[in-house]
Amino acid sequence: MSVLIIFSTFPDIETARRIATTLVNERLAACANILPAVESVYWWKGAVETAGETMAIFKTAAERYPQLEQRLKEMHPYELPEIVAIQPAGGLPGYLEWVGESCR
Repeated sequence: MSVLIIFSTFPDIETARRIATTLVNERLAACANILPAVESVYWWKGAVETAGETMAIFKTAAERYPQLEQRLKEMHPYELPEIVAIQPAGGLPGYLEWVGESCR
């Protein structure tokens, strides 16, 4: 089972929770972990910005990633949302199977 881990930041916990719940309900993600307080420092439109944000970490089956990315872009309030997918080098086989089954 090929699994991806997707990172995305949101302006607040309510937005992250709403989008995470939608993606899990639509079976585009098996689960989401929400980290309520991260501080981001980044370049945006020629200046360094700082913002308090909420991070969400999604787990999905690799074959569901295109739909997850599209749906996340549709719902995300940012002009250019962070959507970064990483393929883990390994993982507990039972957990990886659960992710795949949960995204069917």
